[in-house]
Amino acid sequence: MRGLLRAAAALALLAVWLLPSGQASAASYSVAMKGYAFSPASLSVPAGSTVTWTNYDTAPHDVKTTSGPLSIHSPMLNKGQSWSFTFATAGSYGYVCTVHPDMTAGITVRAAPAPAPARTSAAPREHVHTTPAQTPSHTAHSAPVMTMPSASPSPTASEAAVPQTAQQAAQQAAPQVTQQPVTQTAASTGRPLDPLLVLAGLVAGVAVLCLLLVGSRTSQARREES
Repeated sequence: MRGLLRAAAALALLAVWLLPSGQASAASYSVAMKGYAFSPASLSVPAGSTVTWTNYDTAPHDVKTTSGPLSIHSPMLNKGQSWSFTFATAGSYGYVCTVHPDMTAGITVRAAPAPAPARTSAAPREHVHTTPAQTPSHTAHSAPVMTMPSASPSPTASEAAVPQTAQQAAQQAAPQVTQQPVTQTAASTGRPLDPLLVLAGLVAGVAVLCLLLVGSRTSQARREES
Protein backbone atom coordinates (compact mmCIF):
# COMPACT_ATOMS: atom_id res chain seq x y z
CA MET A 1 0.00 0.00 0.00
CA ARG A 2 2.77 2.42 0.91
CA GLY A 3 4.58 1.58 -2.32
CA LEU A 4 1.49 2.46 -4.37
CA LEU A 5 1.11 5.79 -2.55
CA ARG A 6 4.74 6.67 -3.18
CA ALA A 7 4.42 5.76 -6.86
CA ALA A 8 1.27 7.90 -7.21
CA ALA A 9 2.97 10.89 -5.54
CA ALA A 10 5.97 10.52 -7.83
CA LEU A 11 3.74 10.43 -10.91
CA ALA A 12 1.88 13.52 -9.73
CA LEU A 13 5.10 15.43 -9.23
CA LEU A 14 6.32 14.32 -12.65
CA ALA A 15 3.09 15.47 -14.28
CA VAL A 16 3.31 18.87 -12.64
CA TRP A 17 6.94 19.19 -13.73
CA LEU A 18 6.13 18.22 -17.33
CA LEU A 19 3.28 20.76 -17.63
CA PRO A 20 4.15 23.98 -19.53
CA SER A 21 4.79 26.94 -17.29
CA GLY A 22 1.87 28.91 -18.78
CA GLN A 23 -0.64 26.17 -18.04
CA ALA A 24 0.71 25.49 -14.58
CA SER A 25 0.48 29.15 -13.54
CA ALA A 26 -2.92 29.86 -15.18
CA ALA A 27 -5.87 30.22 -12.79
CA SER A 28 -9.55 29.46 -13.31
CA TYR A 29 -12.48 31.45 -11.95
CA SER A 30 -16.22 30.78 -11.96
CA VAL A 31 -19.15 33.20 -12.25
CA ALA A 32 -22.68 31.94 -11.56
CA MET A 33 -25.77 33.24 -13.41
CA LYS A 34 -28.30 32.79 -10.64
CA GLY A 35 -31.26 34.77 -9.45
CA TYR A 36 -30.96 37.04 -12.48
CA ALA A 37 -27.56 38.29 -11.35
CA PHE A 38 -23.92 37.57 -11.88
CA SER A 39 -22.15 36.23 -8.80
CA PRO A 40 -19.64 37.59 -8.06
CA ALA A 41 -20.51 40.89 -9.68
CA SER A 42 -16.93 42.15 -9.40
CA LEU A 43 -13.89 39.99 -10.10
CA SER A 44 -10.17 40.66 -10.26
CA VAL A 45 -7.96 38.13 -12.05
CA PRO A 46 -4.39 38.08 -13.39
CA ALA A 47 -3.79 38.08 -17.11
CA GLY A 48 -3.98 34.61 -18.61
CA SER A 49 -6.80 33.48 -16.31
CA THR A 50 -9.88 31.67 -17.55
CA VAL A 51 -13.36 32.69 -16.38
CA THR A 52 -16.28 30.27 -16.74
CA TRP A 53 -19.95 31.42 -16.62
CA THR A 54 -22.62 28.85 -15.69
CA ASN A 55 -26.38 29.46 -15.94
CA TYR A 56 -28.41 28.19 -12.97
CA ASP A 57 -31.66 29.98 -13.90
CA THR A 58 -34.43 28.60 -16.00
CA ALA A 59 -34.28 31.70 -18.18
CA PRO A 60 -31.49 31.94 -20.74
CA HIS A 61 -28.55 34.31 -20.19
CA ASP A 62 -25.49 35.47 -22.13
CA VAL A 63 -22.35 37.58 -21.59
CA LYS A 64 -21.63 40.68 -23.65
CA THR A 65 -18.98 43.31 -22.82
CA THR A 66 -20.01 46.94 -22.70
CA SER A 67 -16.49 48.27 -22.10
CA GLY A 68 -12.92 47.04 -22.09
CA PRO A 69 -9.93 46.44 -24.34
CA LEU A 70 -11.70 43.53 -26.10
CA SER A 71 -15.24 42.87 -27.25
CA ILE A 72 -16.70 39.62 -25.89
CA HIS A 73 -20.10 38.05 -26.65
CA SER A 74 -20.95 34.56 -25.52
CA PRO A 75 -23.64 32.33 -27.00
CA MET A 76 -27.00 32.14 -25.29
CA LEU A 77 -26.73 29.78 -22.32
CA ASN A 78 -29.67 27.75 -21.09
CA LYS A 79 -29.96 26.25 -17.64
CA GLY A 80 -26.97 24.06 -16.82
CA GLN A 81 -24.82 25.32 -19.70
CA SER A 82 -21.40 26.96 -19.28
CA TRP A 83 -19.11 29.15 -21.35
CA SER A 84 -15.42 30.03 -20.70
CA PHE A 85 -13.13 32.79 -21.88
CA THR A 86 -9.39 33.34 -21.23
CA PHE A 87 -8.43 36.96 -20.62
CA ALA A 88 -4.97 37.55 -22.08
CA THR A 89 -5.25 41.36 -22.33
CA ALA A 90 -5.12 43.37 -19.12
CA GLY A 91 -7.77 46.01 -18.46
CA SER A 92 -11.19 46.63 -16.99
CA TYR A 93 -14.14 44.85 -18.59
CA GLY A 94 -17.81 45.64 -18.02
CA TYR A 95 -20.42 43.18 -19.27
CA VAL A 96 -24.16 42.63 -19.22
CA CYS A 97 -26.79 40.04 -20.12
CA THR A 98 -28.48 41.21 -23.27
CA VAL A 99 -31.72 39.40 -22.35
CA HIS A 100 -31.81 41.00 -18.88
CA PRO A 101 -30.07 44.44 -18.96
CA ASP A 102 -30.27 44.72 -15.18
CA MET A 103 -27.70 41.88 -14.90
CA THR A 104 -24.42 43.79 -14.96
CA ALA A 105 -20.96 42.92 -13.66
CA GLY A 106 -17.29 43.71 -14.19
CA ILE A 107 -13.91 42.00 -14.38
CA THR A 108 -10.50 43.60 -13.80
CA VAL A 109 -7.61 41.80 -15.50
CA ARG A 110 -4.26 42.56 -13.94
CA ALA A 111 -1.10 42.63 -16.03
CA ALA A 112 1.14 39.63 -15.62
CA PRO A 113 4.32 40.35 -13.65
CA ALA A 114 7.43 40.82 -15.74
CA PRO A 115 9.76 37.82 -15.74
CA ALA A 116 12.74 38.15 -13.49
CA PRO A 117 15.93 38.98 -15.38
CA ALA A 118 18.34 36.14 -15.84
CA ARG A 119 21.12 36.19 -13.35
CA THR A 120 24.48 36.81 -14.85
CA SER A 121 27.65 35.70 -13.26
CA ALA A 122 29.46 38.57 -11.63
CA ALA A 123 32.58 39.67 -13.41
CA PRO A 124 35.74 38.62 -11.61
CA ARG A 125 37.30 41.38 -9.66
CA GLU A 126 40.70 42.51 -10.69
CA HIS A 127 43.29 42.14 -7.99
CA VAL A 128 45.62 45.10 -8.03
CA HIS A 129 49.01 44.32 -6.61
CA THR A 130 50.36 47.43 -4.99
CA THR A 131 53.98 48.00 -4.24
CA PRO A 132 55.00 48.94 -0.69
CA ALA A 133 55.45 52.54 -1.82
CA GLN A 134 51.76 52.72 -2.84
CA THR A 135 50.31 51.55 0.46
CA PRO A 136 49.23 54.42 2.73
CA SER A 137 50.83 52.93 5.87
CA HIS A 138 54.23 52.51 4.24
CA THR A 139 54.06 55.94 2.68
CA ALA A 140 53.34 57.54 6.01
CA HIS A 141 56.40 55.91 7.62
CA SER A 142 58.77 56.37 4.69
CA ALA A 143 57.98 60.03 3.97
CA PRO A 144 61.19 62.08 4.17
CA VAL A 145 61.38 64.58 7.03
CA MET A 146 62.62 68.02 6.01
CA THR A 147 65.21 69.30 8.52
CA MET A 148 67.16 72.54 8.43
CA PRO A 149 70.92 72.06 8.11
CA SER A 150 72.82 72.94 11.29
CA ALA A 151 75.79 75.30 11.38
CA SER A 152 78.20 72.57 12.34
CA PRO A 153 77.54 69.02 11.11
CA SER A 154 77.07 66.58 13.94
CA PRO A 155 79.22 63.49 13.71
CA THR A 156 77.58 60.16 13.29
CA ALA A 157 77.79 57.42 15.87
CA SER A 158 80.68 55.73 14.02
CA GLU A 159 82.58 59.01 13.68
CA ALA A 160 82.03 59.94 17.33
CA ALA A 161 83.54 56.63 18.41
CA VAL A 162 86.80 57.33 16.51
CA PRO A 163 89.07 59.91 18.23
CA GLN A 164 89.98 62.95 16.19
CA THR A 165 93.50 63.30 14.93
CA ALA A 166 95.61 66.43 15.29
CA GLN A 167 95.23 67.19 11.58
CA GLN A 168 91.44 67.05 11.79
CA ALA A 169 91.51 69.31 14.88
CA ALA A 170 93.77 71.78 13.04
CA GLN A 171 91.46 71.75 10.01
CA GLN A 172 88.46 72.47 12.21
CA ALA A 173 90.28 75.25 14.12
CA ALA A 174 91.82 76.85 11.00
CA PRO A 175 88.67 78.62 9.80
CA GLN A 176 88.22 80.17 13.26
CA VAL A 177 91.81 81.52 13.37
CA THR A 178 91.63 83.02 9.89
CA GLN A 179 88.30 84.61 10.51
CA GLN A 180 89.48 86.65 13.53
CA PRO A 181 91.88 89.04 11.66
CA VAL A 182 89.33 89.61 8.98
CA THR A 183 86.74 90.49 11.59
CA GLN A 184 89.11 92.84 13.41
CA THR A 185 90.24 94.51 10.19
CA ALA A 186 86.71 94.99 9.12
CA ALA A 187 85.90 96.49 12.49
CA SER A 188 88.95 98.81 12.42
CA THR A 189 88.41 99.95 8.88
CA GLY A 190 84.80 100.49 9.45
CA ARG A 191 85.38 102.91 12.44
CA PRO A 192 86.24 106.55 11.36
CA LEU A 193 89.31 108.37 12.92
CA ASP A 194 88.61 111.09 15.49
CA PRO A 195 90.26 114.48 14.45
CA LEU A 196 91.00 115.40 18.10
CA LEU A 197 92.95 112.22 18.55
CA VAL A 198 94.99 112.99 15.44
CA LEU A 199 95.75 116.52 16.67
CA ALA A 200 96.72 115.27 20.13
CA GLY A 201 99.07 112.80 18.55
CA LEU A 202 100.77 115.50 16.48
CA VAL A 203 101.23 117.76 19.55
CA ALA A 204 102.67 114.88 21.54
CA GLY A 205 105.08 114.13 18.73
CA VAL A 206 106.28 117.75 18.52
CA ALA A 207 106.70 117.88 22.31
CA VAL A 208 108.85 114.75 22.26
CA LEU A 209 111.04 116.19 19.51
CA CYS A 210 111.49 119.41 21.50
CA LEU A 211 112.47 117.47 24.61
CA LEU A 212 114.96 115.44 22.63
CA LEU A 213 116.53 118.60 21.16
CA VAL A 214 116.74 120.29 24.57
CA GLY A 215 118.23 117.22 26.11
CA SER A 216 120.84 116.87 23.38
CA ARG A 217 121.91 120.52 23.68
CA THR A 218 122.21 120.33 27.48
CA SER A 219 124.36 117.25 27.28
CA GLN A 220 126.59 118.92 24.63
CA ALA A 221 127.04 122.07 26.79
CA ARG A 222 128.12 119.97 29.77
CA ARG A 223 130.70 118.19 27.70
CA GLU A 224 132.17 121.48 26.55
CA GLU A 225 132.40 122.85 30.11
CA SER A 226 134.12 119.75 31.34
